[in-house]
Amino acid sequence: VTGVVGRAELLSSIFLLAAFLAYTKSTGADRSIVWAPIALTVVLVAAATLCKEQGITVVGICCIHEVFVAQGFTLPMLLEMLRQVLQGKGGFPYAVLQTLLKLIVLIISTLLLVIIRVQVIQSQLPVFTRFDNPAAVSPTPTRQMTFNYLLPVNAWLLLNPSELCCDWTMGTIPLVESFLDLRNLATLLFYTCLALLAHHSLRYSHGSAKTVIMALSLIVLPFIPASNLFFPVGFVVAERVLYVPSMGFCVLFAHGFKIISQKGHLKKVSWLILGVLLTTHAVKTFNRNWDWESEYTLFTSALKVNKNNAKLWNNVGHALEGQNNYGKALQYFLQATRVQPDDIGAHMNVGRTYKNLNRSKEAEEAYLVAKSLMPQVIPGKKYATRVAPNHLNVYINLANLIRANESRLEEADQLYRQAISMRPDFKQAYISRGELLLKMNKLTEARDAYLHALDLDRSNADLWYNLAIVNIEMKEPSEALKNFNHALELNPSAQAGALQLSPSDAGIR
Repeated sequence: VTGVVGRAELLSSIFLLAAFLAYTKSTGADRSIVWAPIALTVVLVAAATLCKEQGITVVGICCIHEVFVAQGFTLPMLLEMLRQVLQGKGGFPYAVLQTLLKLIVLIISTLLLVIIRVQVIQSQLPVFTRFDNPAAVSPTPTRQMTFNYLLPVNAWLLLNPSELCCDWTMGTIPLVESFLDLRNLATLLFYTCLALLAHHSLRYSHGSAKTVIMALSLIVLPFIPASNLFFPVGFVVAERVLYVPSMGFCVLFAHGFKIISQKGHLKKVSWLILGVLLTTHAVKTFNRNWDWESEYTLFTSALKVNKNNAKLWNNVGHALEGQNNYGKALQYFLQATRVQPDDIGAHMNVGRTYKNLNRSKEAEEAYLVAKSLMPQVIPGKKYATRVAPNHLNVYINLANLIRANESRLEEADQLYRQAISMRPDFKQAYISRGELLLKMNKLTEARDAYLHALDLDRSNADLWYNLAIVNIEMKEPSEALKNFNHALELNPSAQAGALQLSPSDAGIR
């Protein structure tokens, strides 16, 4: 686990465990409710959720602990109690009412956190493309079969973390498109094992059952937000989201090992196997750390595991591009387009690299291919909700390329306008168009373009500076001076550039 998102997982898991440990102190010696640990639990749940949304699932873990561990209920006991209450043969025991009160407080707090989180994202899920998660846009039943197959895939990663990959998007895992696909057997086996463990833990009240149910709650509940089962996420598989579930898996493994090692004829063998397992995994962990030495080593190690993910080829190309090794980077970008021919970003990378190699003709061809792959505008539907924002840069990049040719300035302007029509808040499109219109001596339109950009970002000193240049060309010295002052207030280092203009140049007397 590394990187910013990985560290967020770690921080969230720390608060998650702290919240759970705090909640376990909420029952007094006389079985009364101790409210201070519950209040602390709510605060820690909020902290875990702020770090990573799945931190909120600790509330479910606390509820399971309260019902099946602290109170010692089993599912048959709960069903029998509910049956008697519904038949009017008795009420809920006082201990049950206390449990319900604690759980209601937790659930209400959780709902408030969910409402706040929804308000933060303005009731909209993030924008993901079909390249991030192909199954999410697949038809029924392909979508359901693929998402369910991902569950045993994640379970296998916990059981045998051998083929690790930093990115599991795009074509990493082929879609399950047929009921006859043998991978459905893995899904069936997974659900069978899960059902057997759940049956064991919910039916009995002995110590083993309590251990298993807490292990299952740690495995299942924190994984639900990333499972794709209730709403799509922006990845197919992500090893980092298995960090908290791996805690439950370790508990389950340790419990199973304890049972096996207590059998006389298996004791020595089980300890030998455990020793080999710990040694091999320690070596694997050490070697894996070297894969994270740099972006280049990380993504090349991923390509050893999976060559069907265009994003990995692109990322190796980006790493080489950062080393100014454009020739080799181009090979990886081209391979990305072969692996995923409809990947807009890959074609944009090819175009940009050709441009860096001063091969303008090939660069334009690559940008045109990327442009042809953009989703078409659908009347009445927001374009921004169906396309990754960075893909709109294809219009900017293509326009910036062709405007070097004086005879194609109008064509470049048309591309800028097309980008703006697709995303009216596309600041860079206004900026680039303003520069072009100034070059074309269309001063009024250039001023309007910069004003639109300033509506979106008033803290950009370069925008105020460029607007001042337009004012100078339009013989508006007072406006130019005002805008230069704005630029200097935001970025005093721009003073040298502003002072290069004499008062007579600016028309100022």
